[in-house]
Amino acid sequence: MAGVVRKIVNPRKGPTGLLSQAVIVGDTMYISGQLGLDPSTGKLVPGGAVPEAEQALKNMGSILKAANVDFSHVVKATVLLADIKDYAAVNNVYKKYVYFPANPPARMAYQVAALPLNGRVEIEAIAIANDIIDRPAAKL
Repeated sequence: MAGVVRKIVNPRKGPTGLLSQAVIVGDTMYISGQLGLDPSTGKLVPGGAVPEAEQALKNMGSILKAANVDFSHVVKATVLLADIKDYAAVNNVYKKYVYFPANPPARMAYQVAALPLNGRVEIEAIAIANDIIDRPAAKL
């Protein structure tokens, strides 16, 4: 029986605890939830939801880069918010920094009871770790 290749992606040095920063199975890359942690200190960046979202996406970018892909390969993102009132501000981070180019991924965002380290934002994603051919949107 043929198997599927699984590759672990851990670009940051140091302990990752009980998780991998990302796992690629076949052509699908599953990126663990990223908090707004400063990689040099291991602590949340100060300032709340917006700087945490910016840093979480920078951290995700380094994981994508380690797998030789970028944000254009992300097909699904999930945003966890400590307070849903931060939704618009976090959404503006996507716009301001153009992390997701012309064809943004499907996305879900919701409020949770609490995040690790009392974070305000955590973002996880699914990406394709291969070439992607974009086609025009389907008409319904």
